[in-house]
Amino acid sequence: MEKPFRCSHCKAMVGPIPYGGKHRNHCPYCLHSRHVDGRVPGDRASTCGGSMAPIGAFVRRNGEHVVVHRCLTCRFERYNRIAADDYFDLVLSLPPVEARPGRRADRPSVGELSA
Repeated sequence: MEKPFRCSHCKAMVGPIPYGGKHRNHCPYCLHSRHVDGRVPGDRASTCGGSMAPIGAFVRRNGEHVVVHRCLTCRFERYNRIAADDYFDLVLSLPPVEARPGRRADRPSVGELSA
């Protein structure tokens, strides 16, 4: 079981996911995250440790909502499923983005090139 932590952005205390996932990867109140995982979710192998801001969201074909985070230090992007206790109105207020795998943001996506 994961340990509770204090969100570095909004300072709220955050506990484990109540159900529907194994790894808490963002604050359910402000949706910010920390760049702590490497290639595998939950591995806590990243040496960056930067703050990751929610920059957008998309909905998978199965209806699952996903938040896209960008590291404010190294610009790496990762997408994360929302958790059962995430502030859903905030998820819905994020700008829609195309579904994409984690990557560095300094390589623009096709959508960014045509914008």
